[in-house]
Amino acid sequence: MMKHLTCALLLGLVAAPLGAHPHVFVDTAMRFEVNDDAEITGVTMTWSYDDFFTLLIFEDMGLDPDGDAVLTDGELDTLFGFDLENWPEGFEGDLYLYSNGDKIEMPRPRPIGIAVEDGRIVATHFREIPRVPTAGLEIMQYDPTYYVAYDISQGVSFTDPSCNASVSDPDPTVAEEALAEALETPSEDIFLTIEMGIYYADRIDISCAPPSN
Repeated sequence: MMKHLTCALLLGLVAAPLGAHPHVFVDTAMRFEVNDDAEITGVTMTWSYDDFFTLLIFEDMGLDPDGDAVLTDGELDTLFGFDLENWPEGFEGDLYLYSNGDKIEMPRPRPIGIAVEDGRIVATHFREIPRVPTAGLEIMQYDPTYYVAYDISQGVSFTDPSCNASVSDPDPTVAEEALAEALETPSEDIFLTIEMGIYYADRIDISCAPPSN
């Protein structure tokens, strides 16, 4: 994650280490590449950041001095890839894939687009995925610390029209129980961060027509 967002995340974690309240909101779209063998090979992700976070990034990077939320080509070039710079150690890009329960390791994404729409930064990335069958694949997008909340409001699509996505909403009761249990667990770490994001994550299951061969 880029240095600006990293700083915001770290400040938020120090300020509210035991909270379960997101501070950055991202509407997302995903488009998965599917080959002829019904395998996922990559994903194009579009992240639309909330307007307040957009303003913070503009201020931090010295962009949009007139405050009209219209960036010049030069400013857009400066913003391009801002959220993929200087990933913290262990950061996985807030995207998790499991094939029949086994976690899929993926290379880092690369930026492919940047825009500002309706006062919000819209960043587009492409991420290669090692060839993995669509059958038995489960996908989740979340920030483990739940500082950033992702909403798959822009939809999930595929290059193979035979594929469909089933999105399951998280169970708020499970999240509340997990938070209560974590808060009851003694810890001497005053900066303890409870990783609650997985409990608030949508789960995406994929179904595609079997390969023709």
